[in-house]
Amino acid sequence: MEDGFNVGARLRQLRKEKGLSQRELAKRAKVTNSSISLIEQNSVSPSVSSLKKILDALPVSISTFFAGEEASHPRPFYKACELTEIGDGLLSWRLVAARRPDRRMSILHERYPPGADSGEDMLEHDGEEGGVVISGQIEITVSGEVEVLSQGDGYYFDSRLPHRFRNVGDEECVIVSANTPPSFSDGGEELHHG
Repeated sequence: MEDGFNVGARLRQLRKEKGLSQRELAKRAKVTNSSISLIEQNSVSPSVSSLKKILDALPVSISTFFAGEEASHPRPFYKACELTEIGDGLLSWRLVAARRPDRRMSILHERYPPGADSGEDMLEHDGEEGGVVISGQIEITVSGEVEVLSQGDGYYFDSRLPHRFRNVGDEECVIVSANTPPSFSDGGEELHHG
């Protein structure tokens, strides 16, 4: 996760704001009590999919979770070191303008190591998404259609269609993508290494 961002403390703060015990949150999120405890102690770094499951049970969006203190006025430019890392340690997923309060789309710089994928379950959520492969290869399945895309290839589809991303190559795949509405306020992608 982002340098200086305390995932455990933020989860504990939001859980207490909602008046939930660790046990109750775990029950709602369908995870173990110890998972919540270990995350809150920063003993483990949750995958994006695990974090999303827990936040959905609060319910709190990922964008709200990472928002922290809002800037007094939104900036137009972001250096590479200012992108918010929301990956799980294997997969890197860096969100542009994560703390912008009025953000209406998500722009991501994604890095999939060989074998990384968006999980066994097909994803479905409101909105549209698209992107361009910068390097490597990615297999994308959308509503039963499967295509392997390489450098310079792009995609664009209705996110309500069942979809999945998987790096089938032997080198890292880098993608720059966008989706609307912001995937981190209404559900969004759930990525992990698999």
